[in-house]
Amino acid sequence: MSRDADYPRYVISVAADLAGIHPQTLRAYERVGLVVPARTAGGGRRYSDADLVRVARIAELTRLGLPHVGIKLVLDLEDELRGLRIALGASPSTRSSPSTRSSPSSAVSSSVTSAVSTSAVSTSASSATTSSFHSRRATTTRISRRITP
Repeated sequence: MSRDADYPRYVISVAADLAGIHPQTLRAYERVGLVVPARTAGGGRRYSDADLVRVARIAELTRLGLPHVGIKLVLDLEDELRGLRIALGASPSTRSSPSTRSSPSSAVSSSVTSAVSTSAVSTSASSATTSSFHSRRATTTRISRRITP
């Protein structure tokens, strides 16, 4: 018996528990458009297995330091890549290894991975620069307070 990965079967509390996050986090992901659960006639959220896989990917990208806007872009590109792979007749879930990069879809995958890595590096560099700026500014303020009467 096979289970349909897109069948909405989990209420928000169960989905959050399975994903290892708080239900409010799932609601926040929905507000910014990262995940779109199915709705019951009464308006209750229902999450599918595919939604939980997407939430796990969102959590992974969040740990890399990407903001929600960047995560949305990465997920959209991955969805597009999956569609292109299906159109080319390749398996949608296969990821190319560096040694098997011969098809156009694997080149796109490489570009997406590179963009994610670059974005994560620039985000952390930007954060370090901002932190350094605020630290120097606080030091300058303390020094100037001691000098001025």
